[in-house]
Amino acid sequence: MKQKLFLSLTGAMTLAGSLSVFADGDTAKAADATAAPASGVGSSWWIWILIYGLMFAAFYFLLIRPNKKKQKKEEELRNSIALNDEITTIGGICGRVVSVKDDDITIETSIDRTLVQFKKWAVRDVKKMETEDVKAEEKKD
Repeated sequence: MKQKLFLSLTGAMTLAGSLSVFADGDTAKAADATAAPASGVGSSWWIWILIYGLMFAAFYFLLIRPNKKKQKKEEELRNSIALNDEITTIGGICGRVVSVKDDDITIETSIDRTLVQFKKWAVRDVKKMETEDVKAEEKKD
């Protein structure tokens, strides 16, 4: 009972204190004290634009750009395939290139000279065969 009376008295005292501010005629100070501070809510839109811009830049430099470089490198590798190069396909088949057409490659896969035809996009790795001309140029350097 005493606790309820104490709580109601403290509530009444705070209410009386806030009413006394208005009773003094100084309503501008009371209104300023109770109002939320102006934090530039209208100018926060550019912060969100900056945050989204930074997020896009991070995605570009961490995900998009390296992937494009990798695709470009793979495309150059596939376009540089020549006769007698040793290749490995994405399926793990190794062989020597016998024929190169527009988008097709024919490789020889074994001692039995089994010929298998693949698309260029199926090539994973290319090992260039060194000819005698290339070896002679390396020895000169």
